[in-house]
Amino acid sequence: MSEKKTSSPPLAVASIILSMGLMAAGNGVMFAYIPVKLAFEGFDPWVAGAMLTSLGAGGLAGCLLTGPLVRRVGHARVFATLAATVNLSVLIVALGTEPLLWILSRILYGFAMSGLFIVSQSWLNDACGNEWRGKVIAIFYMTYVIALGAGSFLLKFISLESMQGPLLSIFFATLAILPVGLTRLRTPPPPESVSVAIHSVWEISPVGLAGLLVVGGLTMLVSGFAPIYAATAGYAKDDIALLMFLMQFGMIAIQYPLGAISDRTDRRYVLIAASAIVIAGAAIATRMDGTSLLWLILVFAIWSGATESIYAVANAHANDRADPQYYVSLSSTLLVAWSLSGIVLPGLATVLTQVTGPKAFMYVAMTVAALYGAFVIYRVRHSEAAPEEDQEPYQPITAQAPYTAEMAPQPSEENPS
Repeated sequence: MSEKKTSSPPLAVASIILSMGLMAAGNGVMFAYIPVKLAFEGFDPWVAGAMLTSLGAGGLAGCLLTGPLVRRVGHARVFATLAATVNLSVLIVALGTEPLLWILSRILYGFAMSGLFIVSQSWLNDACGNEWRGKVIAIFYMTYVIALGAGSFLLKFISLESMQGPLLSIFFATLAILPVGLTRLRTPPPPESVSVAIHSVWEISPVGLAGLLVVGGLTMLVSGFAPIYAATAGYAKDDIALLMFLMQFGMIAIQYPLGAISDRTDRRYVLIAASAIVIAGAAIATRMDGTSLLWLILVFAIWSGATESIYAVANAHANDRADPQYYVSLSSTLLVAWSLSGIVLPGLATVLTQVTGPKAFMYVAMTVAALYGAFVIYRVRHSEAAPEEDQEPYQPITAQAPYTAEMAPQPSEENPS
């Protein structure tokens, strides 16, 4: 008879959250630094857009390869290896402003960060008891979002004529290894391999799958192209740093209220409303030439928060309709859908940027959000809502990172371990 699994102490769990918070700070530095640096060097906006597409491609590779890596050497070693890969990718940026090398760098970075999320979340999922797992995951995401914004804000203090940005990112990534390297958390079982079952997930939740197929790209559009647009519009790097920092609070101001509403009604109505907010935010942004910075920040924060809401509510909607035995396959498929979207939509916006200018991402976001909203309206009219008793409590998660907590194998009732 196996020994019953007990929860790990909060301090030990905090080591994982702290490490990923430090990673997020370094990530925020690079998210702000790269487009502003490219604009400073005189490159066209599509070059910075290509970096986003590369990031998504690397993220998809991380989704597919992290499971086998963890099964081979374990969570802690893979975390350290991926953190080293982050440092390697940023070091490539520090070698000089060469777009092709930077594209390679962002592929490596996307692979490493996607893998780090899979490792850290499956570790947290294993370490936490049912009674506080949801709160820990919420704290995990909130820490990540705030640290990401704080890292972007550090651009204000960085000289674009030096390599301070990459060096600061390397500093944070190196620090992130220490809490995990010293953690006393037990080694969890490895995550399940990614099993993509598009048809099966479509049968479970067309609205959920479609939501993830668009929201990965919608997120990359608003969070990735916002600094590109601001840089080409002539805003100073200090202004862009403030924009990137305050945009993160759209998650709190928009996602939390919409998430709470989704627990009390058909979640699809909330998805329609969030899509409408994305359309409105992008439409207003197209007409904001020369507008004050504060208005620009407000519009982008609301737009970003609505995109976050689509991600979290679509995830919740899909899980409402799935039986527990399908959770791993469901999460794996949604994760891959999120990653594919993060490649296709930024790639499309990058191509269109050469034709319509840096506002291309706004037009793409409006079109995609409109198509998704129309599809959800169609589903509302032709299918029934999930019974209220089948709805799980809404969990705040961020579209800026893959939600992979369900990829950790859950103990069965016959053999709890």
